[in-house]
Amino acid sequence: MRFSIITPSFRNSSWLKLCIASVADQNVAAEHIIQDSCSDDGTLDWLPQDRRVTAFVEKDRGMYDAVNRGLRRAQGDILAYLNCDEQYLPGSLAAVADYFAQHPEIDVLFGDFVVVDGQGDYLFHRKVQTPLRHHTWVSHLPTFTCATFFRRKLIAEHGIFFDPALRDVGDGEWMLRLLQRHTPMAVLRRFTSTFTMTGANMSARPNARRENAALFASAPAWARRLKPLLVLHHRLRRLAGGIYFQKPFSYSLYTHGSPAQRVVHDVRRPVFKWRS
Repeated sequence: MRFSIITPSFRNSSWLKLCIASVADQNVAAEHIIQDSCSDDGTLDWLPQDRRVTAFVEKDRGMYDAVNRGLRRAQGDILAYLNCDEQYLPGSLAAVADYFAQHPEIDVLFGDFVVVDGQGDYLFHRKVQTPLRHHTWVSHLPTFTCATFFRRKLIAEHGIFFDPALRDVGDGEWMLRLLQRHTPMAVLRRFTSTFTMTGANMSARPNARRENAALFASAPAWARRLKPLLVLHHRLRRLAGGIYFQKPFSYSLYTHGSPAQRVVHDVRRPVFKWRS
């Protein structure tokens, strides 16, 4: 089972190097497609020569357009996209491949992820459940793309690409379309990825707030009115699923101070609550 990992890139040279390293050491068959939008920060001094990736340098219309370009080029059985400031944890892709092989009925698989700061230090973690349609529509998408994996047939047979007109909430809108068509989904209960709080994450920008408001407005009136109940149901579902409990654990990732070797972090007091 081969993977295709898509990474959209623009002026993220130092982060991109760490991302590439985290894919390259997975010890599975994988193509790592980098869609770079003609970066002028030194990325192109080294990226075209990096044999661990297949790089395409061309102007695009934004992140989701870049991801779509990569998906159209992907040849793998299992697809995913990983942003420059995100990484896969050791053994993640092998575990994902095993799950898909054992569950041929599942088309989308979600993993848990660890949120870190710019130095790779632990901030908190997120354990996920499969998203529900109306909660996602009026509240938020509880899964992250850094820990989302899907079969190629969603692209090759059904043409479910991201909406390039969106710049910030394309993940949620894409997931809504999958939920509307009752796409079979599941959770792999293990930490597969890291997400970095760099201070420049797109979800905090004014455009993200505007797009979120528009997505909310497109939901059925009853769902908008019942948002508090949908959020309560989501939290009770998480409580019943043991999402708020986590034993001490460790993770390892590449950092700017250690770009050639993973650094192990022991988490003795896990925190599930989101911290801005």
